[in-house]
Amino acid sequence: MDEAEKLEVEKLIEEVENSTDDMLAEEHNALAQAQDKYLRLFAEFENYRTRTAKEQLELISTANGKLLAKLSEVKDNFDRAFAEENKSGDLEAFEKGVKLIQEQFDKILTEFGLETIDPAGEVFNPNFHEALMNQPSENVPEGNIVQVYQKGYKIKNKLLKTAKVIVSSGKQ
Repeated sequence: MDEAEKLEVEKLIEEVENSTDDMLAEEHNALAQAQDKYLRLFAEFENYRTRTAKEQLELISTANGKLLAKLSEVKDNFDRAFAEENKSGDLEAFEKGVKLIQEQFDKILTEFGLETIDPAGEVFNPNFHEALMNQPSENVPEGNIVQVYQKGYKIKNKLLKTAKVIVSSGKQ
């Protein structure tokens, strides 16, 4: 190989080395940009998660505040009903007043999404009912609810409390 070819080969080797160094530098820059983008995105996500958790707590607190404000009205009515100046001995008027308070209380609970589960006569469903006992019944088919001992409750299709029931064991 003559001198000109050697120079040509050395020049080519140098170009390849420079091009490899340039490619490595470009790849290093791309990697650094990707890492920076990832870290920013991760920080943004963490901020979002923190912010939404805080907003959710505030929302729950606000909702509870509204409910408690309404329930405080019921408490005020109970306080008035049992106040010393209202102890006249008129049981009929007292009963009427307590019934009005109960209606107010029921209205508030309904307004805030509470639904009553009153399964009298329905087929027993262990997802919504808690069987306290089985009882023979001439009128109610086996597996159906004879009596509701305590109503259940749900809010927006989410079960809060099962209904406590007595289930028919059929004719004896």
